[in-house]
Amino acid sequence: MTQPLDEFGDVFSALADPNRRTVLDRLAVAGEGTATTIAAELPISRQAVVKHLARLDRAKLVQARRRGREVRYSVQPGRLAATAQGIEAIAAGWDRTLVALKRVAEDANSSGG
Repeated sequence: MTQPLDEFGDVFSALADPNRRTVLDRLAVAGEGTATTIAAELPISRQAVVKHLARLDRAKLVQARRRGREVRYSVQPGRLAATAQGIEAIAAGWDRTLVALKRVAEDANSSGG
């Protein structure tokens, strides 16, 4: 069973920011990274990257793991996959509704109504 769309609001909110999408993309390519390594590749400060990573972590799009003094982040693709499944289920529901509506409209036109 898929989850309702409102359960994915935190994902949509996290992905709404282009900087967070860039951070997520960099992590996806690198496999994992720290705020320092990600900030070195972007035109934003390390502190801004830390805030973006925290937001992505709250949305369960990344996972933080402490290794000594470092915090390493990696992408959690399951959350994105679950969100995509939820959107697909909603789209399929709308498709069914629109097909049914089209049939009703065509039946009304063919019967002279």
